[in-house]
Amino acid sequence: MESSTLIPVSPFSFFLPKPHNRTWIRRNYSTTIQCNKMYVPGFGEASPEAKAANHLHDFFTYIAVRIVNAQLESYNREAHAELTEFLDTHSLKDGDKFCADLMRESPRHKTLALRILEVRSAYCKNDFEWDNLKRLASKMVDDHNTRLMRDYVLETSHEES
Repeated sequence: MESSTLIPVSPFSFFLPKPHNRTWIRRNYSTTIQCNKMYVPGFGEASPEAKAANHLHDFFTYIAVRIVNAQLESYNREAHAELTEFLDTHSLKDGDKFCADLMRESPRHKTLALRILEVRSAYCKNDFEWDNLKRLASKMVDDHNTRLMRDYVLETSHEES
């Protein structure tokens, strides 16, 4: 019995194709499923975008804490001191855990936590410049790729001379 061999058809053969998003040829016929996205292995539990969103979520908490703390510094020095003291003893790495711990600290801290949640939401929806993020991230990738390639060429061209 003949075995049928699958051959990926891709202009970039160094990328490993995912069977459902590339054109595959099986002996005498081809099947095309249209999807122009690159397959990213190792993200079975969440997409890269979901992981980035999670990091942004925690970053928005960090930003909200900074905003609230700066506001408190000018009009409620006691609450500012309490939030600063809480920040000294609790990590902001996980934004939701930070807020949950802050809520359970005391009724006064609960009010601070609710304010942080409110500011986090408002900042994300109204103030964060999403288009600017995309532009900056894309420019950063291009600039760093160019720099790394240039440095490599300069380094290897001197070794060969």
